[in-house]
Amino acid sequence: MIPKTLRQDLPAGLVVFLVALPLCLGIAQASGLPPFVGLLTGVIGGLVVTSFSPSRFAVSGPAAGLVTIVVSSVASLGSFSAFLLALVLAGVIQVVLGLLRAGRFIALVPGSVIKGMLAAIGILLIMQQIPVALGASGDSELSALFSGEFSFSVSAIVVAVVGLLILWIWTTPVVKKVKALSWIPGPLIAVLFGGLATLFGERLQPEFITNLPRISLPKFDSLSALTAELERPDWQAWRNPSVYVVAVTLALVASLETLLSQQALNKLRPQNPSPSPNKEMVAQGIGNTLAGFLGALPITAVIVRSSVNVSVGAQSKISILLHGVLLLICGLWFSELLNVIPLASLAAVLLYTGYKLATPRLFIDQIRMGAQQFVPFITTIVGIIAFGMLAGIGLGIATQILYSIYKSHRNAMHLTRYDDHYVLRLQQNLTFMHNPRLQNLLDEIPENSVVIVDHDNVDYLDPDVKAVLKDFGEKAPRRGIRLNQWPVAVK
Repeated sequence: MIPKTLRQDLPAGLVVFLVALPLCLGIAQASGLPPFVGLLTGVIGGLVVTSFSPSRFAVSGPAAGLVTIVVSSVASLGSFSAFLLALVLAGVIQVVLGLLRAGRFIALVPGSVIKGMLAAIGILLIMQQIPVALGASGDSELSALFSGEFSFSVSAIVVAVVGLLILWIWTTPVVKKVKALSWIPGPLIAVLFGGLATLFGERLQPEFITNLPRISLPKFDSLSALTAELERPDWQAWRNPSVYVVAVTLALVASLETLLSQQALNKLRPQNPSPSPNKEMVAQGIGNTLAGFLGALPITAVIVRSSVNVSVGAQSKISILLHGVLLLICGLWFSELLNVIPLASLAAVLLYTGYKLATPRLFIDQIRMGAQQFVPFITTIVGIIAFGMLAGIGLGIATQILYSIYKSHRNAMHLTRYDDHYVLRLQQNLTFMHNPRLQNLLDEIPENSVVIVDHDNVDYLDPDVKAVLKDFGEKAPRRGIRLNQWPVAVK
């Protein structure tokens, strides 16, 4: 029986495929891995994760937000195969978290930390892709530009600049008004320009091709050739403690990005009932476990592809499954066509993605929201860049907690003077952590005063708080202080 939604799902799946293709290739390239790995990740996300996911519209695949984790993890573990073991473990952790119904705890992560994490990812992505946009063919650090040994490529710079210009033009009202153009993804046009530059550049200048690094997809003549290309996990790496640190980092960050994407997608296209975050974590865990076994990249639900899927009218999972099938076909039988794409074109797509994650407007908005939002935000960014993803997120959350405790302490109680009368207002339940602030306020009350305590909003006082109040109350008569509505009994 042909589904009734096929008429909407088929074109939606095609558009999502066109958006996902350059991103899959670019993310693999940015991770220092063969482009085929990116396509394989997209296929697993599109076919396997979608089959288990409770969402009808969430598109899963390789995420730009995990590029920096992949690069640093492979470097710290010493090999991609050791990283794959960590990815398998991360998938298992996600499944366990989903079964334990840990998805509800996503609401505990402060918004300032989440925004800081995304901004840091964007900054790191930009730092990583600048050398590629300037002509690097392999893994080059940004510092290599100033070493005097870096070889700049004019052709790569031209392709990258024009690609960025195309991506910017595609966001202008002029293009958005043209319905036919709005259906064509900007990244696809940028990559298409790079491919045409490769095909026709040699006719204009013989050295154009030699100075323009391109992607390299293998050609598969048989199933054995395909399986030979797949890398397997290094099971002996279980002895390395760093494997488990990477696994926990991947599980937490991938789950965080997935659940945040799901929340954002629910605002774009509500589902009734709303997809279970716990079932989504199980689906992602299954996908990441399989990705680790087959030699792919980490998988998350990605809001960019998901929002495109919704905006072009998808009605069911068929559109996402179709995009996965098209990625598979493209990797198996159209590798020669994809090999004309320059790395600089993919760098342009990733540079623009990084800019959108770390747009200056985001920093301005955080500054305007005050120190309580900006300080944890900037702490998260600096922490991630300096110490890594998990440490940076931990620093951001710790900063937000400390700042919230400080604000809570400042607002928990107020002392107001009216001539010789002092009104102590307790605004909330007090714990031992409020003792320093309480003691300071009580010390401000002079002798021969009247103290009135307003504690109507208080349901609980910590024993340590009661001890401070009782001590003050017992000494009050000797100081000529009269107490009114004192919250604890005194002798």
